[in-house]
Amino acid sequence: MRVLALPDKFRGTATATEVADAVVAAAADLGWDSDRAPIADGGEGLLDCFGGANRDTEVTGPSGAPVTAQWLLDGARAVIEMALASGQPVAGDDHDPTTATTTGTGELIAAAIRAGATDVIVGAGGSVTTDGGLGALDVLRKYAPLDGTRGYTVRVATDVTTRFRDAAEVFAPQKGADPGQVAALTERLDELAARYRDEFGIDVGAIAGSGAAGGLAGGLAALGASVVPGFDLVANHLDLAAKIAAADLVVTGEGKLDPTSLSGKAVGGVVALCRKVGRPVAVVAGQVARGTSVGGADVVDLTARFGQRAQRDTAACVREAVADLLARVRGTGGN
Repeated sequence: MRVLALPDKFRGTATATEVADAVVAAAADLGWDSDRAPIADGGEGLLDCFGGANRDTEVTGPSGAPVTAQWLLDGARAVIEMALASGQPVAGDDHDPTTATTTGTGELIAAAIRAGATDVIVGAGGSVTTDGGLGALDVLRKYAPLDGTRGYTVRVATDVTTRFRDAAEVFAPQKGADPGQVAALTERLDELAARYRDEFGIDVGAIAGSGAAGGLAGGLAALGASVVPGFDLVANHLDLAAKIAAADLVVTGEGKLDPTSLSGKAVGGVVALCRKVGRPVAVVAGQVARGTSVGGADVVDLTARFGQRAQRDTAACVREAVADLLARVRGTGGN
């Protein structure tokens, strides 16, 4: 029997790699063969899916102070996580949701182009910004268009379909904005959408996913970048369909499983691929929101089973839960 570990991160408690290692260890305990491929859908962990960072560049952080951001240059392809330049990992709790800027992300993209990258992938997740991508756009004006006509393309990898003007309402409260600030940010996004349309001839408000990372995706789209589903990029790069076809059971998971997990997110993408290829799948989650259903899949709620230990010792809980799951599968003859 062969198990394939395809987890996303458990934000705040375990990386996708740590969870994948726990699944592999559980498989070894029971004598299963295994394979692993930690995944992402455009946010944190995207770099690891493509081999990990190998470059460091000092850029402007979300609050204006310099930060050092890691990124990947692999031949002609660059992979950037905007969060490492303009997001929570470098901002912490010290940022103003109304003024946080994506300037550093633009500087990273520019650095990648100057280094010879012809395919730049930008993961749009984990931001603290709602500047409509204006900071990045101002840096990248001289490099536009970003659609390949100058020898390089920029693709923005997202896990949402949120439109540009909705970015403030949907995401800004998570970044510390109060209702008055959300209203002001929405007004600013509307103004930026009109400005981008007038200046570049692109209606960013009509682009699905343009609200990702506080509108960064829309700002880059105004310069000719494409906005694409992040999971699809990862699945194609890792050849997940072939890996799934070679497995007897696939185990995926994330920190919180809710209905949005099945729409554009990594877990939903894995479940859909398993159904397409005809392989059984199990989902292990730190917590499962009430009313969430993954038809035809075993679902394990670590918090329901282990209580607070699921937060303190996530990887060990994953290992125990998956070992029990595999024992049950073996006991039923793999069905």
